[in-house]
Amino acid sequence: MTIPVGLNIWSRMVEHTFPYYDKTVAPFDSIWLPDHVQYGANKVAEGWTLLTWALARYPDKLCGHEVLCNSFRNPALLAKMAATAQALSGGRVVLGIGAGWNEEEYRTYGWPYPAHKVRIAQLAEAIELIRAMWAGAPAEHRGEHYAVSGAYCEPRPDPIPPVMVGGSGEKFLLRVVARHADWWNYVWKGPEAYAHKQEVLKAHCREVGRDYDAIKQVVRVGILIAESDREVERLKNAPWIRSIDDMQLVGTPEQVTEALLGIVEQGAARLTVNFADVPRPEGTWLFASTVLPRL
Repeated sequence: MTIPVGLNIWSRMVEHTFPYYDKTVAPFDSIWLPDHVQYGANKVAEGWTLLTWALARYPDKLCGHEVLCNSFRNPALLAKMAATAQALSGGRVVLGIGAGWNEEEYRTYGWPYPAHKVRIAQLAEAIELIRAMWAGAPAEHRGEHYAVSGAYCEPRPDPIPPVMVGGSGEKFLLRVVARHADWWNYVWKGPEAYAHKQEVLKAHCREVGRDYDAIKQVVRVGILIAESDREVERLKNAPWIRSIDDMQLVGTPEQVTEALLGIVEQGAARLTVNFADVPRPEGTWLFASTVLPRL
């Protein structure tokens, strides 16, 4: 079985984003983009702008976010944005969405920053509203957090984009996955942690009457890869390498392949990967030539 593998990038790449993708994306199944607006005074690219450019630039790739912050956009407008992108791209959009977490962005941009339980409740209601906008017109929704009346989302998306919910909070977030997600986006933290989160999701699925196996699992992995153990150690201290704390896999092609095959065996239906040496392409090229063929 061939597992689809997508390529992700860092929001702070900005003008380096598409030169890097141009050099590396060809062998990958899909493109995955971040959604942030601020980290201090760093340059940060806006997520939806990145997506629309990627859909136009790479007409053979599925595109989505890992993941949109629900708080940044009115969900009715987001439904319209996704429907338009789906029509223009010929059906290549995945709506990846989450509850948001980076308080700095909320405070500096003037968004309310409610408790995480409230943000997750807003996420769940936003997905309900988005699906209503996509399902028929005029759409009606009046909930605790959002309301529309007589809203048209035309043309409605065809096909309906998968809704991918990102996160792993056990009490509230994974319950939203169980109720509302077509796909679940999880950042890999090792096989034991992944297995535990899967069991929590299974329990939520049982409680809400959802088929656990109907939810496609999309696992994201940050990678530092080099041809030898010696080269791995050298790269760890290179000034252009992203913090190793942000990488879940560090090793040779053989070690990375073994770990990714283990993730697939645990239940991942898709993988997304990002690399510690971006915007340099060498690590991505090495992965594409040595690991991708074995997945």
